[in-house]
Amino acid sequence: MTVAFVDVVWRGRTVRIEHAFVGVDTAHAPLLIFLHEGLGSLAMWKEFPAQLCKAVGLRGLVYSRPAYGRSTPRTAVEHWAPDFMHRQAHEVLPALLQALHINVQQQPPWLFGHSDGASIALLHAAKHPVAGVVVVAPHLFVEEVSVASIEQARMAYTQGSLKAGLAKYHDEPDSAFYGWNDVWLSPAFRSWNIEADIAGITAPLLAAQGVDDEYGTLAQIRRIPPAVPKAQLLEIAACGHSPHRQKPQVLTDAVAAFLRQHR
Repeated sequence: MTVAFVDVVWRGRTVRIEHAFVGVDTAHAPLLIFLHEGLGSLAMWKEFPAQLCKAVGLRGLVYSRPAYGRSTPRTAVEHWAPDFMHRQAHEVLPALLQALHINVQQQPPWLFGHSDGASIALLHAAKHPVAGVVVVAPHLFVEEVSVASIEQARMAYTQGSLKAGLAKYHDEPDSAFYGWNDVWLSPAFRSWNIEADIAGITAPLLAAQGVDDEYGTLAQIRRIPPAVPKAQLLEIAACGHSPHRQKPQVLTDAVAAFLRQHR
């Protein structure tokens, strides 16, 4: 995998975005865009995007959102608002695709998002051309179990080994961690809910979640079908918040079947 960088102008400043293409090595193959979790990055996906794209015959685009990985970190005074995922979906991703000269009108991409990245994928699909969407452990609304796990993550970061672990994948781990953690634990975020936002999705959608997800109950995916007519659900037994790490073959098989059905 060859990592490259591209500059986009976002909110009045230039930010550098780390990205890589994986899978089928042709610009004519359908594109599958990977959107990482709240503490993720391009590198933290490891081999999963390449392996999935190889299995399903797609070209993959993997990238680190601003503040993550080797992309431009947050500025010292930048604090994310509750609409930070909307901004990623409707501002950053379109700017990245434009900078990479990807014509979404001519060939709409597929999306694969995990956790916060899954919510971003849903928000993007509601307003932009997509061929289909796979979301894994998405957040539609805030639950107490989510807040409790994110509070535990803060303790692991300030008192445990999480900061050292994240430093392997982010140039500035504080940029990635506190951007995500501060907004999720803010009182203003408790009322965050995107159920009305995703009602505009008309593309096929597969929503998967581990039955033992420590960051959300199964209500997170079970409340998608009423808003999205073409939604299918996959509840994965003996699996937590990261099926692509914990049950990769189960997830790959389900995505392959979903793509065969809708391509």
